[in-house]
Amino acid sequence: MRALSRTLSLLERGDPSAGQVMERLDPHTGRGYTVGITGPPGVGKSTLVDRLAEHLRGMELSVGILAVDPTSPFTGGALLGDRIRMQRHYLDDGVFIRSVATRGQSGGLPRIVKSMVRALDAAGKDVILVETVGVGQTELGIMGVADSVVVAMTPESGDSIQTLKAGVMEIADLYVINKADREGANQLAAAVTAMLQLADLSEGWNPPVLQTQGYANVGIVELWESIAAHREFLTDAGELARRRSERRRAEFLETVQEELYRRIVGGLANDAEMARLLGDIDRKTAEPYAAAMGLLAGDGGLAGLK
Repeated sequence: MRALSRTLSLLERGDPSAGQVMERLDPHTGRGYTVGITGPPGVGKSTLVDRLAEHLRGMELSVGILAVDPTSPFTGGALLGDRIRMQRHYLDDGVFIRSVATRGQSGGLPRIVKSMVRALDAAGKDVILVETVGVGQTELGIMGVADSVVVAMTPESGDSIQTLKAGVMEIADLYVINKADREGANQLAAAVTAMLQLADLSEGWNPPVLQTQGYANVGIVELWESIAAHREFLTDAGELARRRSERRRAEFLETVQEELYRRIVGGLANDAEMARLLGDIDRKTAEPYAAAMGLLAGDGGLAGLK
């Protein structure tokens, strides 16, 4: 557990040695299954993750949990709200919980979560549960991490259907109406089902619409059975291998883009010519867009930055 914690810390800090560690771990990945839990704030995602972990432990499966929390405006770290809710799993060696700060990254999910998922996979976790921060339609980033995506809603959430219309419908493999003991649960389930009937389900999988009461541990068994059915469908169709291959390629390109940006910003910050150019921009003797294009087109351009 300590070695895994250190590896995740290296990844989070962007330590250069993390690449060497991940290279050694990579041959041991591919056995774990990743489930993303997303949806608007307040729908009970943490409770669902907590109950799923409890159910999986009852099946003697090991569990990794990555709870993506909002970044603290004061420390820059995760607010840790989700880990507090899951504290009863702390003494269980079969459950590993880690909070990850968004650090202002878009998509509701920092890029480094992809590497963290693979580290948990290599550490032998049978199921990795990734809970997103819950920011509406920007949750599309979960598609680049999870094998199965669960979108959670609540009956009184007036924005739920609007969120679906805005594009989140395209990412869900399963729908969960949580807090289903509240008024309007059946109506919401019917509305989501009706929208799915109008959707293009060309891949052949019909996303189920389930009702749960996370706090009362109702519907959790059915939720896991549906996730397992989706995994079987993906495996039989060859879709699981294709999705994972695409995610590896995407992770490579995103890492290159992020690292190039870091190097460019770091290199230009210490460049005398850049300081002069920024001064011209401040004084309005240079126009920002034209100056940027000129810098990129100039002899040598940004070459040589390290």
